[in-house]
Formats: sequence, C-alpha cells, structure tokens
Amino acid sequence: MKRHLDLRTGRPVWYAYRTPQVPTETLVRDCEADVVVVGMGISGSMIAEALSAEGQSVIAIDRRGLLRGSTSATTALVQFEIDQPITKLALIAGKEKAERAWIRSRLAVEGLRARIQDIGIECGLAERRSLYLAGNVLRGSSLQSEADARRSAGLDATYLTRSELGSRYGIDRENAIECHGNLALDPRRLTAGLWRACLSRKARAFAPVEAVSFSHSADHVEVGTAAGPVIRAGVCVLATGYELAVGVPGNGHRVISTYAIATKPQPTKLWPTQAFVWEASDPYLYIRTTHDGRVICGGEDEEFEDEARRDALISRKAATIAGKLKALFPALDATPDYTWAGAFGSTGSGLPIIATVPGKPRLFAAMGYGGNGITWSRIAAEQITAAVTGREDRDTDLFGFPPSSRL
Repeated sequence: MKRHLDLRTGRPVWYAYRTPQVPTETLVRDCEADVVVVGMGISGSMIAEALSAEGQSVIAIDRRGLLRGSTSATTALVQFEIDQPITKLALIAGKEKAERAWIRSRLAVEGLRARIQDIGIECGLAERRSLYLAGNVLRGSSLQSEADARRSAGLDATYLTRSELGSRYGIDRENAIECHGNLALDPRRLTAGLWRACLSRKARAFAPVEAVSFSHSADHVEVGTAAGPVIRAGVCVLATGYELAVGVPGNGHRVISTYAIATKPQPTKLWPTQAFVWEASDPYLYIRTTHDGRVICGGEDEEFEDEARRDALISRKAATIAGKLKALFPALDATPDYTWAGAFGSTGSGLPIIATVPGKPRLFAAMGYGGNGITWSRIAAEQITAAVTGREDRDTDLFGFPPSSRL
C-alpha cells in the first residue's frame, strides 16, 4: 500500500452505541478464493456481501482490522442526491450521463434498503426526507432549475419557497428542494451486520493483514502480505478508501478533510420529520438526527494537507459548525457532545471511480466516493458483482478512470 494515513481523529458518535462483534482470523499460510477484498470498511463489506451471496468464495483482509478505518467517521446521510447537482453534472458529463448517474444513485439507495431488510440487519434504518437549502453554489432561480432538472429525469423533487420552507420546517432560507426516500442508519452496525452475513456463507476475514504487493496474470491475482503469506484469487477488489494501493492511478483524485459534531439527545427539540438538511454550497453544512434524538452536523471541508494540521483544527471547526447549527435551528442545544474529523477521496466530477485498474483487468478499484460514500459503495457492490459473475451493467461507463490514467 502507499503512505499510511490516520483516517480519523476524535471520537465519533457511533461509539455511543453497541456494535455486534465480528470474529476475524490470523493469516498464517497461503490461501485461495474466488475473490480477495482488500479493506473491511463499509465499502468492502458491501462488495464482499454481494459477491458471497452470488456463491463466490471470498477472503477479506484489512491492515487495521474491522471498523478501525474511516467507516466510523462517516455521518451516514445515505442520499440518492449526488454532491454534484444534476444541472452542474450535465455540464461536465452531458445531460444523458448526468441523469443516468442520478437515477442509478436513486436505485442504489432502494437496493441498499432492501438488502438490509432482507438480511435483517439491525442498524437503526429509517427513511428520511432531505432539504437542499439555497447556498453559494445554487440559489434563487438556479435552485428552481435544479428541481426542474431532477423532475425531468423522473426523480422526486419539490421546490420550496422561503415561506413554504419556514412554515413546514421553521428554517429561514431563500428557498430549498425537498426530496424523499433517503436513509439514516448506523454505519458501524451496518458494516458489522454485512460481515456477519458474509461469514455465515463461509467467507473468511483476516486482520490485521497488510497487502504489500499485487501480482497480476492472465487468470489470477496474487496478493502478497507484510506477514509473508500470499492470497491467490481470480479477482482482487481494492476497497481501501482514499488510501490508494500501489499501481492505482491517482490523477483526478483528491483527499478532503471533513469535521463533525454530535449533540446530546434532545428529541423534543427536533424539526418536523427530522429531514436531512444540507446546502447548495461549497463547502456545505450537512445535518441529520440519530434514533435517540442526537443531532449530527458536519462540514467545514477543506483540502487535506496532513493529519497534524487537520487535528489541530478540530476545536475551531467544531465551534464553527455548532454556531452554524444554532443559527439554523435556534431551539437546539448545539453544544458538541462528540467531535471528530475524517477524510475522504473525491473526484472533479463528483462521481466515484468503480473500474478495473488500467492494464490489470483482474484488479478492481472502488474509490473517490466524496459525500455519497455509502450510496456509491452499494453501486460498487452491484457493478463489481456483475462483472465477476459475467453479467452486464449498463452504467459502468459512468464510473471509470479518467481517460488520461496510466500505470
């Protein structure tokens, strides 16, 4: 792997809730499987679960261990609404691809909901509306055009004026877009539940195990590990977040620091429907509630420089976020009970990269997830499973490496 980074700092709110235990093994000898998944966070868990459900034998490894990476830092607003507005994405990728990306995102959220319910994972799953507030990227007529573009693509979107936003939610902003069908959940409990489903199908999870080399041939991949044993598989999937593996092109891929707080439980002070709230701004504020009435609020994103700088900013960033939360919802106690920082990978288009590594058709990468990480993880699970099992997925062209990518 490339340079090791601290993926998060502070104590995320999810540690306030019990997470089921998932047993892992110690890797002591060479082994084989149909697929080896590198990374045991939420992305790796979704991919491994989808593959094992199709009868593929799966081995998973992680250099830290289960739930010790960036999964615990996510605020888990599982939205079909892409960070990149559909009107902006159309200018980058064209109207047809922009609409397909948004539609696929919508289908992915529905697919994830169904999968959680089918498996029976207890992760605080709840449907939530969302409010996309006017900001420095879209406001006024531009925000109304965004709502129109979403409806034109066949997606749910209701344009709200200032008076409608105020009367329904008590929020004083110029205008907003209201959508339905997003999901709130506990990401640690979801990840643990997915791994438990994998293990029930005889998948194997080894940790801590660090991948240090990838030997690619016409019919298999060999993953060398720091401890010595080699894992041989027909396909390798790199689900390592923004820590790019050796040989994976990084052009067009940026690392962003983000910050978050969570309040104490205050269920009697929450806004109607507990809708997700986020802004048409760059950077934007994002807000959700937990099942016990806490308010999670994040934002103040900036380009990642190093862990020391990110960590030094936590107190100031948390105070800024708390101030913005209080200004939006004056009745709330915005005092942070939990504060933390994390990082994520992003691309210029706002779309992820889900594709085989150039020149290595048996090595898949899933990266560049931006603010839609859990939704993109579901799409990665669908598309990689389709590729491995020989099925066609009509949207693979949306999520490839940039044309200039080279090894």
